[in-house]
Amino acid sequence: MVQTWRPLGRVVAPFSNGSWWHSHASYPTPLVRDDGRVSVFFSVRDASNRSCLASVDIALDDDRFSVLGAVRGPLFTPGTRGAFDGDGVTVTSIVPDGDRLLAYYLGWMVGASVPFSNFIGLAIGDAEGTRFERASVVPVIGRTPVTPLTLGYPWVLRQGENWRMWFGSHLCWGAQDLDMVHVIQQATSPDGRVWLPQDGVVIPLAGEDDRAEFAVSRPAVLREADGTFSMWYARRRPGYELGFAASADGIQWRRSDDSVRFVGAAEDWEDAERTYPAVFDHRGRRYMLYNGNGYGRTGFGIAVLEPRADTR
Repeated sequence: MVQTWRPLGRVVAPFSNGSWWHSHASYPTPLVRDDGRVSVFFSVRDASNRSCLASVDIALDDDRFSVLGAVRGPLFTPGTRGAFDGDGVTVTSIVPDGDRLLAYYLGWMVGASVPFSNFIGLAIGDAEGTRFERASVVPVIGRTPVTPLTLGYPWVLRQGENWRMWFGSHLCWGAQDLDMVHVIQQATSPDGRVWLPQDGVVIPLAGEDDRAEFAVSRPAVLREADGTFSMWYARRRPGYELGFAASADGIQWRRSDDSVRFVGAAEDWEDAERTYPAVFDHRGRRYMLYNGNGYGRTGFGIAVLEPRADTR
């Protein structure tokens, strides 16, 4: 059924602070706190175009939000030269684990024959998310027989002792530049640290239904009250758009991209694109954080799901 999302406004607009923040506010990632705050972690870029982690707290009251205090950062910075994350770190999933936070991120390596080679890392932070340190100097998911090329943004759900991850993955590079086939795969873990990528593709490209599409990425997954799964993601065709899929088990998915709709006039920062969604529930309402034009060049905003819509 149709999801009707109503934009509430831009949360963070990028600016240059002359230091670690030169541009972008990308991949907003929510963490709902026990006191009702929502901490939003996001990626910024320095003058050398390397990404690092920042965060800001917001308060939500039904269809209104307010920013609580200043942006904090840098909370997590690129690794050493030559490391898998030496050219940038992009956190896209935060999972509470006792008195710490587990941050799953994409480590960037700028390429020569291909534009980049990225792998998935894990950082561990304190409960408030004021600082993060690498769990290891090597990725938790790198090149394997089922993930032989570059990887994309991860999303992790913890269900008791079971850990599941959905992430982007290249099936192939094309002849030049950003020619690619980028899909969504999944992995499982017994502890959130050791991950086993699974065979197969859970969200393939649209194929005959949409030949322009060449990538689906940044999955954001929720477990619904009835036990089913909902996933929102970014599409490139070639501009950025939003997509949606539903699943009974988190393995077999049914795409329904046209079900995601926004109402009202778009503001100038989002009038060409909405992408990189992160959906979460808060006090009986469902919200979406998302990037606008330029996949983070104009910052990120928030929308609320209208009550009559159904995500399944």
